[in-house]
Amino acid sequence: MKTNLSSQITLTRIPTRYYRPENAFEHSVLTRLEKIHTDIYESSDRGSAAIAQDIAARIRSRQEAGQRFVLALPGGRSPETVYRELIRMHREEGLSFGNVTVFVEYEFFPLQNTSAGNAQRLKTDLLDHIDINPANVHAPDGMMPKDEIIKFCETYDAKINEAGGIDYMLLGVGHTSNIMFNAAGTQAGTRTRLVYLEGAARKEASRTFPSVESVPAGVITMGISTMMNAKHVVLMAWGEDKAGIIARTVEDKISDQVPSSYLQNHPSAKAVIDLSAAYNLTRISHPWLVTSCEWDNKLIRRAIARLCRLTGKPILKLTNKDYSEHGLGELLAVFGSAYNVNIKIFNDIQHTITGWPGGKPNADDSNRPERATPFPKKVIIFSPHPDDDVISMGGTFRRLCDQHHEVYVAYETSGNIAVGDEEVIRYCEYLRDVCHKYSPGDSTVTDKAEDIIRYLRYDKQIDNDQPERPDVLFMKGTIRREEARHGARYSGIANDDHIRFLDLPFYETGLVKKKPLSEADVNIILDLLEEVKPDQMFVAGDLADPHGTHKVCLDAVLAAVDKLKDEEWMKNCRIWMYRGAWAEWEMDHIEMAVPISPEELRMKRNAILKHQSQMESAPFLGDDERLFWQRAEDRNKATAELYKDLGLASYEAIEAFVRYIPIR
Repeated sequence: MKTNLSSQITLTRIPTRYYRPENAFEHSVLTRLEKIHTDIYESSDRGSAAIAQDIAARIRSRQEAGQRFVLALPGGRSPETVYRELIRMHREEGLSFGNVTVFVEYEFFPLQNTSAGNAQRLKTDLLDHIDINPANVHAPDGMMPKDEIIKFCETYDAKINEAGGIDYMLLGVGHTSNIMFNAAGTQAGTRTRLVYLEGAARKEASRTFPSVESVPAGVITMGISTMMNAKHVVLMAWGEDKAGIIARTVEDKISDQVPSSYLQNHPSAKAVIDLSAAYNLTRISHPWLVTSCEWDNKLIRRAIARLCRLTGKPILKLTNKDYSEHGLGELLAVFGSAYNVNIKIFNDIQHTITGWPGGKPNADDSNRPERATPFPKKVIIFSPHPDDDVISMGGTFRRLCDQHHEVYVAYETSGNIAVGDEEVIRYCEYLRDVCHKYSPGDSTVTDKAEDIIRYLRYDKQIDNDQPERPDVLFMKGTIRREEARHGARYSGIANDDHIRFLDLPFYETGLVKKKPLSEADVNIILDLLEEVKPDQMFVAGDLADPHGTHKVCLDAVLAAVDKLKDEEWMKNCRIWMYRGAWAEWEMDHIEMAVPISPEELRMKRNAILKHQSQMESAPFLGDDERLFWQRAEDRNKATAELYKDLGLASYEAIEAFVRYIPIR
């Protein structure tokens, strides 16, 4: 079973020479705007393996010399694949950590118990699985008395110096460029200290806690000076949601507003990233500015969309001079004139627009994104959480139903951990009052409701390492299930049998941290596909989801598709990827654009509002202050505005899709 097919999705054909130059000269040309040495790999797995091999080689070199090796390690999700590879090398290749000293880079403070801390997570992810001496592992104590913190920080820095300094520091980078928990505005001379978590830093920390409210008030973190004094520093970043900050870190000027940019002054620092995180680097996103290009339709689209933004002109008004002055003279040489390029790309983008996302019957579909036949189509909309369907493609969802296709919606996870306790209390109070009124003699349900209310109000202790109570999870899952059912009915599904709740097992841990994707998850998807045999599928391609559920759900669907790809009906099934609340497809990737009228946009908003538990009180709103319906509307309107700016028709809003073709 292939469980990581989403990492093989290549939206842009990036020539290998852009990220793996053939020689030193090519490397210097391509990377001349980069101020930190940057190694780019096809996937996070390959990048993580390279980091692990580098660490292992340095450990072994020190072992041969009879010397210790001092590592500074972070927590979080970014290093998980590195740690898994180190564990594998320890078990299968005999890599010993007997000469290794570890300093943990940060710890939350104050902790209610050590199991919720970063040091414990590092033990779970790495240290408990290797032969390191526990006495050689040093970490801040998240439960120490407050008046001991200053002395502890001084002692911690002194221990690092006594160990001979940090030989190798592995770092992740936050979405707001924080290094460890050194946020925007941090000065270069900072050392280990207590930092209070506010605003973006608090939201960043909430990725490893059940909710923002459960994040401790502060964190004891190494400083920028600690980082700069390390002998070797590796900054890792995986996924497209890190692309913006990596570009600012590597190519922009050094600024205290981007603490990760301080690494430009480190004599032995490098970034190790995957292609998704590299997307905004010049050599990947705008290669024509640093080298000759291998032009294809997508790259030309991207170049022209950028040129339109820079000049303020629509496509058909671009001139030869515009191309020449903005580094695109090569396109003129290829196509002969601006007019030839303009008309080709204008028509290419025009053909993405359709008001018939399921295909227009009895129409010439040679220039349409979706086929005219069969009609009507059997359609499955896969929704990772119980609201992604309406947030991401609510207008298209309604259009498919209105155009009489046989639409199914499959909610892949229960979404139960994303319901606030106050929502459960409210529903339990309602349930209790109804039972008092209509079945006063039967206390079974009333007693359970009272028990849950009492637990959530008075007895619940937040513990990251302990799953939520099963009865509370049931209540939370039921709330989301009924909201989803209501939203799907409002969007046009009349048959309740077409609303499916898959409850994939990987999600059902009761914790933020989920289980790995398994055969059981894929088989649930497989059974649905074999039952319906759809002509068209919509799946979430939003790999920027801050909690990773979208990626796992996409991998589950793609793994099932991979098993069925040789079936005749699957060969004729079109798979369209949508994006969720976090980002939209870039213009160069869009293959189907569905216009949304003002009335349809209002109905989409209403469908989103059926998910009341996901309004202001939802635990996982992410870094964006806007509510989900606001994000969706702004995103859809921005896509429509982009089409208008390029000189195409002006719509109220547009939902965009990219086609997925199974890998063979």
